[in-house]
Amino acid sequence: MTTDDTAAAHGAGPLPSPWRSRRFRLFFTARSASLLADGMLMVSVTTSVLGSGFGATGVGYALAAWMAPIVLLILFGGVLADRFTPQVMMVGADAVRVVAMLVMAGLFAAGGVRLWQIMALMAVSGAATAMFQPGLASIVPRVADDIQRANALLRISESMATLIGPGLAGFLVAYGDRAVSFVVIAVAYGVSAGGLLPLRGLAAERDESDDPMWRRLATGWHEFRSRSWLWGVISLWAVYGLFVFGPSLPLGAALLTEQHGATGYGWIASADGLGTIVGGLLGMRVRPRRPLVAGVGAMFFFALNPLAPALGWNFALTAVTGMIAGCGFAFWGVMWATSVQSHVPLAVLSRVSAYDIAGSIMVIPLGRALAGPVADDFGADRVLLVSSAVSFLLLAAMLCVPAIRRLERRDGPAPDAPLPREKEPAPAETTAP
Repeated sequence: MTTDDTAAAHGAGPLPSPWRSRRFRLFFTARSASLLADGMLMVSVTTSVLGSGFGATGVGYALAAWMAPIVLLILFGGVLADRFTPQVMMVGADAVRVVAMLVMAGLFAAGGVRLWQIMALMAVSGAATAMFQPGLASIVPRVADDIQRANALLRISESMATLIGPGLAGFLVAYGDRAVSFVVIAVAYGVSAGGLLPLRGLAAERDESDDPMWRRLATGWHEFRSRSWLWGVISLWAVYGLFVFGPSLPLGAALLTEQHGATGYGWIASADGLGTIVGGLLGMRVRPRRPLVAGVGAMFFFALNPLAPALGWNFALTAVTGMIAGCGFAFWGVMWATSVQSHVPLAVLSRVSAYDIAGSIMVIPLGRALAGPVADDFGADRVLLVSSAVSFLLLAAMLCVPAIRRLERRDGPAPDAPLPREKEPAPAETTAP
């Protein structure tokens, strides 16, 4: 693995830094603000619901009310982003989330809030998130020449928001007022909308066809399934979510807290967050010729995440493995996002991204729901050992898929091609130039 070996092979000079683009700076600011708001939202809702006396069951209902619309509507969000441009959909989604959070703040400030009101507002916020997320992928190639470095910077921003957002929300709820935290979240979503508004001049071709919604969805599915490297990764990633991501968080948190105390678990989680920042920095510098191979190789380190609590490693070793696991996960994220954004035509990228997101997240809640009962029967440590083993097996399976193994790096966005029509033959497998 070398730095920018593809550019060297073709005799090309280095791509300009994304920071030189005003559009990228605006998008980076907007994305950072929305990530901070997302990071604050879960903690603010959880602590506010508990503080209102609705208990753990109420928390579960509120979070489910937020997640369900995302799962149900994410594919439609991709269609609408390609139809009306990602920028329009994302600004509209941020506006809806601002209103929802301000209403939430008003309810808590007035007192006497009811659980159904919280659930309704969380459902509105979740539906807006489903409209927001698919457009992210198709904006990046339009605001930065160096797609990989842009994704690495966004990954670092996400890591920072994950570290700062929950702590800020907890501080505001503990030392201020529940309503204040939701006002701050609303302001952050407003900053996101403000950063995205000037991007309305992006070169984004709208899908002006009169095709019904189902056919637009079918076009996205056609583009998704025509790339075996794409659906191959997502198919295995769904299984990964069920057996690895699902159990690792709840069972890992429980065991680590038992082994090292709440403070120790907090430091271990911080080490993981630090690792994701390091992984993002590596993603800015390391430019492998075959990005998915490099990304999968880095993800092998993530198997250490469930392994450490399962084997009861000491605090120092667990913290180090957490940092290494976080680094591998972040580097994979940069390689994956860059591959999708540079190999899928911009005209259908939002729809393809929606199928990517849907396949990646749909089974994780099921994995988390099953983790507790299975751990009760077999032991949390054994479940996490299985998760670690499954992680290795699934990643090895990815490397056995020729299309995944052979996908080569592409520095710019994929050229747009005519959208496939019904009964037309499927296009040839997308390959690197």
